[in-house]
Amino acid sequence: MASDIDRRASAERSAAGTTHGPLVLVEGLVKHFPIRTGLLGREAGRVHAVDGVSFEIQRGETLALVGESGCGKTTTGRLLLWLLEPTAGRVVFDGQDVSSFDRLGLRAFRRRAQIIFQDPFGSLNPRMTVGSVLREVLQVHGIARRGTAERQISELLDAVGLHADDASKYPHEFSGGQRQRIGIARALAVQPEFVVADEPVSALDVSVQAQVLNLLVDLQRRFSLTYLFITHDLSVVRQIADRVAVMYLGRVVELRDCEALFQGPLHPYTQALLSAVPDPEAGTDRQRIALSGEVASPANPPPGCPFHPRCPHPGKDETCSCVVPPLRALNGGAQAACHKI
Repeated sequence: MASDIDRRASAERSAAGTTHGPLVLVEGLVKHFPIRTGLLGREAGRVHAVDGVSFEIQRGETLALVGESGCGKTTTGRLLLWLLEPTAGRVVFDGQDVSSFDRLGLRAFRRRAQIIFQDPFGSLNPRMTVGSVLREVLQVHGIARRGTAERQISELLDAVGLHADDASKYPHEFSGGQRQRIGIARALAVQPEFVVADEPVSALDVSVQAQVLNLLVDLQRRFSLTYLFITHDLSVVRQIADRVAVMYLGRVVELRDCEALFQGPLHPYTQALLSAVPDPEAGTDRQRIALSGEVASPANPPPGCPFHPRCPHPGKDETCSCVVPPLRALNGGAQAACHKI
């Protein structure tokens, strides 16, 4: 028998999902953070955290956003949820520009789009029981009905593999994997359609990572969820993603189907990333690509292609150091930002 959260989620999907096209559309997204110095706080520069990102996420899809630490992945996820306002560009959710939402519209949007944070302990209030954490979400969004809140909490805990008795416990009484399940339950409490999972397994033991990934896949099927899965670990991407967007220094440099990317990466940066991922099928034939130098500072990005100072491509030339390559469509639905592809 379907639970209340299954029935409510299904009803809300039917009422809300009336627009055709992608659920999430991102166009030319830019976020620059000012660098202020002195007593007067004069702007001495800007950190180019996100620098012209465009992609779309289809309903029911998992798009993985991957790249090294500091490339702008988390900032992009927060921009999509309007936890940060972009410097330029737009985010369109279910056919509506998020920037056009008033206070009530933004509140409704918050119910349809949620986030799972990286740190399962730091994102939970240590002074609140698990039941109190979930009850607060239900009450704030007006979901808790008189006399049914406790049953809703039990259903949420059951959905993520925990017991109803766990509602009376505090976060410190749980393991890291269990705390992340609580974070997932909190995100599910409002019956969202879109979830940004920001490095949800990076703080967990390897033995627990697979369990949480399988849980996310099961919940996606059960509740028809759409994911933006943010990670720096390509080894987990293949287990969960339909498509992969690879970021470098605030820009998407490659975007394509997950399996196609693993079989034959196009961009030199993606090739270098994948060369470091163990692949039993490749045996010892895979050659490790060691990149020279360090990632440039987002406060002082290089001219032209952001990857050109470290690029090992033999055909690299002056164009690479002068002209920013656009993310352009290639055969087979792939997209890449490289002058030499």
